[in-house]
Amino acid sequence: MWWIILIVVVLIVLYFISVYNSLVSLRNKVEDQYSQIDVELKRRFDLIPNLVETVKGYTKHESETLENVVKARNAYVSADNMANQLEADGELTRAISKLFALTESYPDLKANENFINLQNELSSIEEKIVYARGFYNDSVLKLNNKIQMFPSSIVAKMFHFEKKTYFEAAKEERENVKVKF
Repeated sequence: MWWIILIVVVLIVLYFISVYNSLVSLRNKVEDQYSQIDVELKRRFDLIPNLVETVKGYTKHESETLENVVKARNAYVSADNMANQLEADGELTRAISKLFALTESYPDLKANENFINLQNELSSIEEKIVYARGFYNDSVLKLNNKIQMFPSSIVAKMFHFEKKTYFEAAKEERENVKVKF
C-alpha cells in the first residue's frame, strides 16, 4: 500500500516539475523573442541619425518633422517598460512615415544615393522587425495558453507566472489609408 502512495506522490512531483520547467522554458523564449525585436529596433535607431542628417541637408525648413523623428527615437530609448516601448515604437513608425512622405517633395533627395541606401536598409530592418514580432506573438500565445489551461494553470498560479502582452498594431495603423490623386 505504501509503495502505491509513494509512486503516486513521485508521479505528481514529476508532473509539477515538468510543467514548471516547460513554463520557464516558454517564458524564456518570450523574453528571447522580445530581445530579438529589441536588437532590430536598435539597428533602426542607429540608422535614424544618419537618415535625419541626410534629409536635413535638403529640407532645411522642415525641422518639425525631423525633430519628431528624433523625439520618438529618444522616447523609445528612455521607455522603462514594454507598454511604453510599444507606444514609443508606434510614434517612431509614424514619424518615419511622415519623414518619407516629406521626401516626396524633394526630387534631389529622392535621387541621393546615400538616402536611397539608408532607405533600403531601413526597409530591410522593418521587415525583420515584423518577422521578429510574429515570432514573439507566437511565443506569447504558447506561454499564455500554458498559463491558462488546466492543469498547468495550477502550477502557473503557484509560481506566479503571468500572461504576457502581444505586439499589436497601433490604432492609427489599423485605419484605412486615404489615397488622393
